[in-house]
Amino acid sequence: MTVWTSYSYPQSAGAPAGLRHERWWRRRQVRAGALAALLAISGLVILALVREQTGTEGFMVGLGLAILPVPLLLAAFCWLGRVAPAPRRNLIFAFAWGACAAALIAILANSFATQWIATATADPQSADTIGAMVIAPVVEESAKAAAVLLVFLFRRRTFTSVVDGVVTAGVTATGFAFTENILYLGNAYGTDTAGGAALRDMSLDSVTAATFFVRIVMSPFAHPLFTVLTGIGFGLAALAADRQRIRRFLFPLAGLLPAMGLHSLWNGSSAFGEWGFFTVYAVVMVPAFGLLTWLSVHARRHELRTVRAELPVYTDAGWIAPPEPYALSSMRARRIAREYAARTGGQAAARAVREYEEHATALALLRRRGRRGRAGGDFVGRERELLDALWQRRAVARPALAHAARTTARIPYGPPMIHGRPGTYAPYAPYAPHVLYAPHIPYAPHAPYTAPGRPVP
Repeated sequence: MTVWTSYSYPQSAGAPAGLRHERWWRRRQVRAGALAALLAISGLVILALVREQTGTEGFMVGLGLAILPVPLLLAAFCWLGRVAPAPRRNLIFAFAWGACAAALIAILANSFATQWIATATADPQSADTIGAMVIAPVVEESAKAAAVLLVFLFRRRTFTSVVDGVVTAGVTATGFAFTENILYLGNAYGTDTAGGAALRDMSLDSVTAATFFVRIVMSPFAHPLFTVLTGIGFGLAALAADRQRIRRFLFPLAGLLPAMGLHSLWNGSSAFGEWGFFTVYAVVMVPAFGLLTWLSVHARRHELRTVRAELPVYTDAGWIAPPEPYALSSMRARRIAREYAARTGGQAAARAVREYEEHATALALLRRRGRRGRAGGDFVGRERELLDALWQRRAVARPALAHAARTTARIPYGPPMIHGRPGTYAPYAPYAPHVLYAPHIPYAPHAPYTAPGRPVP
C-alpha cells in the first residue's frame, strides 16, 4: 500500500515513524525560529557594542541621521524588483542580516585583525591602513554575501534572476550601512561634544557635519554598490542550469572579488593625496553607480519582455486570455488593472490581481529557464502549481487586465509576438517532454496526479 504526504512523495505505509515524518531539526519552523533567534541575539549584541562606543546621546544622534537614506534606498530596490517581487520575508531577512549579523561580524573581525596587526608590526598607523584597505573589504563583503548565499540556497524558487540578486544584495547592504553609519556618526558627535561643540551649533567644520556629508549625502549608495556586484554574480548563477556546477560556483565568486576590490579602493581613496577621495568618487564611484543602475533597469525591462514573449503559449491552451500577455508586460497596465479591481471589487480583488500578476511573471520566467534548458527536475510540478494559482484568480483578474490592455494599448491588441513570430503558440523544442495541461481538467492541487491533459504539438 502506498500513501501520499502533502508534498506528494510516495512512502510505504509500514515505514518507521522516523522515515514517514521529517526530523524535527529539519522542519521549516525550527530552522526559521533558529535563524530569527540568531538575528535577534546579533541585534542585541551589536546594539550594546555601538552604544558602548558612541554613548547614549551619540547613539541617538547617529540613529536619527543614519536612518535618513534608508527609506529611499529600500524604495529604489523595491521599485527595481516590482516586476517579480521578492517575498517580504526575504527582504526582511536580508535587511536584518546586514544590520545585525553582518555588522557584528565586521566589527568583531575588523577590530581583532587590526589589533593583531598593530601588535605584530608595532605600527598602529600602518595597521589601521591595512585594516581599512585589506581586512575590512574582505570581511564586510563576505559577511554581506552570506545573506545572498542563504537566500540563493534555501529560497531558490524566489531567487531566479539577476534582478533578484541585485535586490537581495542591495537590501542587505542597506541594512549594513545603516548600522555602520550609526557607529560613525555617533563617534563623530562624541568627538564634537568632547571638543565643546553642540549639535545645534554644528558647522561644516565639525566632524559630525563632515561625516554626515560624506556618508549620507555623497555616498549613501556606496555599500549597496559594492554588494550589488556580488548579487549580480549570484543572479547569473541562478540563471545557470543545475548541471553547470562550475558556473554556479564561479559566477558568485566573480561578483564577490570586484566588490572587495571596489570597496578597498573606496576605503583607501584618502591615502591618494589631498584630492584622492574626490578623484575616486568622480572617476570610479559615480560611473560605476551609473553603469550598475543602467544594468539593473535593463534587467528589469528584460523581465517584462520575457513576460510578453513566454506567456502566449498559455493563451493557446486556454489558461490566460489573449490581452493578458500585453497587459502583464507593462507596469502601467498592471497598476491600472489593480486600480480597476479595487474600484469594482475592493481591496481583496486588488490583492487577487496583484497575486495573479506575480504568479504570471513567475510562470513566464520559469518557462524561459525551461526553454533554455535550465529548469530543474520540478519544472512540471512548479508549472502546474503556478497555473493552478492563476486559474483560481481568473474571475477577478481577467476583466481587470482586459480593461488595462484596452486603456494602455495605442493600437488594438492582438496575439503577442513570440520572438518576432505572431501567433506561434507551440512550445519550444526543449519543452517537448513537458505537458501543458488544459485548464478545464480538475485536479486536487496537492494530490498525486498523472498527465491527463493534452500536450501542445
